[in-house]
Amino acid sequence: MQDFNSVFSNPAFDQHEQVVFCNDSGSGLKAIIAIHDTTLGPALGGCRMWDYPSEQDGLRDVLRLARGMTYKSALAGLDLGGGKSVIFGDPRRAKSKALLRAMGRFVESLGGRYIVAEDVGTSVADLKVMAAESRYVVGIQDKVSASGVIRNGDTSPATAYGVFRGLCAAMRHRFDRDNDDLEGVKVAIQGVGNVGYGLAEYLHRAGARLWVSDIYPQASQRARDELGAVVVEPERLFDLDVDIFAPCALGAILNDDTIARLRAKVVAGAANNQLAEDRHGKMLMDRGILYAPDYAINAGGVIDAGCEYEGYEREKVMQRVESIYATLLRIFERAGKEQRATNEIADEMARERLWHRRKASDLAA
Repeated sequence: MQDFNSVFSNPAFDQHEQVVFCNDSGSGLKAIIAIHDTTLGPALGGCRMWDYPSEQDGLRDVLRLARGMTYKSALAGLDLGGGKSVIFGDPRRAKSKALLRAMGRFVESLGGRYIVAEDVGTSVADLKVMAAESRYVVGIQDKVSASGVIRNGDTSPATAYGVFRGLCAAMRHRFDRDNDDLEGVKVAIQGVGNVGYGLAEYLHRAGARLWVSDIYPQASQRARDELGAVVVEPERLFDLDVDIFAPCALGAILNDDTIARLRAKVVAGAANNQLAEDRHGKMLMDRGILYAPDYAINAGGVIDAGCEYEGYEREKVMQRVESIYATLLRIFERAGKEQRATNEIADEMARERLWHRRKASDLAA
């Protein structure tokens, strides 16, 4: 039997370099920072605040998310490693400036091994509070949008655009559709927060038909009112007769039950860790469903944040985000030739880059 009370025997542990448990009694902060791999550079990853059912759920989530960030940065061609952090608590009720400043102090204590960014349950405003205590915060720099308007450091626009381009690549591979030809394509979006709504806007402009669900009714209603989306109950989303299922909320939603119910031919969305277990990638393949590996398609945010850390240049960011399209086509084509699941291929491609960097470092030593 697995000992879930131990980090090292936790099923989600994957040779993580460092796991830090953070407690600040004054603010009530309880958090975990996980650094998975720094072969390519310092670990960058968002800080998620969520009311987890248990501490073990939070630990499993942060370990899986940190590993995903390593592979995400590797596939995106960034000189960054993978890390993640989670804060335990309801982000709508338990958040305070004292708690966020305490989190910033823990990030600072790692001396740059971990660079924190925005994630589910945290915002640019929250990061700015952390930045009062730490130099290692990204996603707070004002940026120029495509229309020339100054926006805040929110990385979700880059994530949403990257997911849209990745979705287009999946449509090209699965249905032989021309580039951005999505007229009449039926898409079910699970979660229409910042990224999910941004994706919905791109899809709407491209002529797609939308079905949406969200745990917050006002978010779904906004998509209905502004984009003509059909609002459905969250559990019904898996059963819809659509072309694409786009998970844009929390992870582990592709499992034995939901995959058996899916009628979509493509899964392409922004959520992290969409597969409950790695074997579910093959289950999707066996059902003829093309899966866009989550950390490959949703890399726009880490690209945006990583470029801010290096020195922000909008053209450079957009070129790298656009490359998600080509990366996914390579994954799909290689998976087809080798008759293997796309998540296995993506993992292998990420590990290849890590292996080459380690080998180069060994030769230079």
